[in-house]
Amino acid sequence: MASRSIAVAPQKPLEDPLAYLPRSIVMEYRKGEVIYSHHQPCNNLYLVISGTVKITRVSDHGSQVVVDLYRPDEFFGEAAFVSLSHTSEQAVAHQKATLMAWRAGDIEEMIMKQPQLAMALLQAFGQRALGLTERIESLAVDSIDQRLARTLVRFSERLGTLQTDGSFVMQPLTHELLAQYVGTSRELVTSRMTNFRRQGYLQYTRKDITVYRDALRAWIRDSN
Repeated sequence: MASRSIAVAPQKPLEDPLAYLPRSIVMEYRKGEVIYSHHQPCNNLYLVISGTVKITRVSDHGSQVVVDLYRPDEFFGEAAFVSLSHTSEQAVAHQKATLMAWRAGDIEEMIMKQPQLAMALLQAFGQRALGLTERIESLAVDSIDQRLARTLVRFSERLGTLQTDGSFVMQPLTHELLAQYVGTSRELVTSRMTNFRRQGYLQYTRKDITVYRDALRAWIRDSN
């Protein structure tokens, strides 16, 4: 029997929410300054213009979990659309950050006039949900070493600068932050980071981290 090929429709480009959002007031936050927290509920959708924003949550056991780091041109604060009276989520300027913000109620009114804005936001948050699904899968099946390696690859691609030798250089991430993202202790992260450095997968100082992404990806593949 002759095999039949299945036609795959070309993927449509994603909508850009900024094509439908008006310019807002620009706000600046110092490094470590709280943008919103459970004491100051989130009422806005934010866009990072410059810098980096860290989103954390507090677990039922009181430990802090890093949800993600958001870079320029990324949105955060989507919890504003569900009007939670209490949330354990907190947004802090990981580095000095410049943001734009729109009130959730104003965006709802814009969507009534421009339905394309709803699609653009759905696509942006849908992509984020897929990334969180992959992370949950990693937490379930990967070892601590594998989870840390995947985290270093991801952050280097998102926050780093590509070098001529194929490595990525990014600003330093504390072992405490990596531990809160990976889901382990700071001591174990320190031990694994030392091992990765000895094996030549990364270099780090107080000024920056150099990640040899392709080599670390190969290690992840071979360790499965």
